[in-house]
Amino acid sequence: MSKNHRNKTEVKAKKFLGQHFLEDESIAQKIADALTLNGYDQVLEIGPEMGVLTKYLLEKPITTYVIEIDTESVDYLKNNYLHLAPRILEKDFLKYDLKETFGDKPFAISGNFPYNISTQIVFKTLEMRDQIPEFSGMFQKEVAKRICSKEGSKVYGILSVLTQAFYDAEYLFTVPPNVFNPPPKVDSGVLRLIRKDNYSLPCDEVLFFKVVKQAFQQRRKTIRNSLKTFNLSDNLKANSIFDQRPEQLSVDQFITLTQLIEHDK
Repeated sequence: MSKNHRNKTEVKAKKFLGQHFLEDESIAQKIADALTLNGYDQVLEIGPEMGVLTKYLLEKPITTYVIEIDTESVDYLKNNYLHLAPRILEKDFLKYDLKETFGDKPFAISGNFPYNISTQIVFKTLEMRDQIPEFSGMFQKEVAKRICSKEGSKVYGILSVLTQAFYDAEYLFTVPPNVFNPPPKVDSGVLRLIRKDNYSLPCDEVLFFKVVKQAFQQRRKTIRNSLKTFNLSDNLKANSIFDQRPEQLSVDQFITLTQLIEHDK
């Protein structure tokens, strides 16, 4: 892997891709080690850049794939990680149909995620939750904290509720800016999501997504006000759950709310 160190300058971080190259090997190893390897034998790394995390994933007893939109990084990886070359997907993660690579088989996700698409990565993971039992990686600290936050927190929101409905979310550790090139302006944070054993919701899941998103559109208002467009019955709106603001409701309470709306006559 000495080549990897000699060629550090070969790929330049691109601002428009939200790239910040991680240069601390010990942090890369900790991110790779965050995977439990339970329930899957394949992992997809998003945005491998120059492979600082990739090489630690390749040491694991699973098959590593990487997906990278930056052609310069793809060329670098092909030259430096010859065995990986057939499993380098030169694609846009948000647009690519992952079933073309994984079929219906389960796979984990890992990565030092580009800041500008990190929340979209989580939303796509939620869409593919049947195939993704585990997810770990690095975000802006603020985003990682939001995903893992509980009701009552100022940062608790749509991403928190939707993620925690299906996954157990754990904030693992904070990473300072100085271990990246170029250094971002904020701290980063590493989290792990492990899919719940029973992750099918006891309510209409499409309606659940709509209720959560609409409720948080006006987070300072009561649920009664923010869900006006649902045209709910006066009888249902008299329920005390509608007196609360969205940030006060737990994931289970949002499920209960969805059930109430589902059965509203």
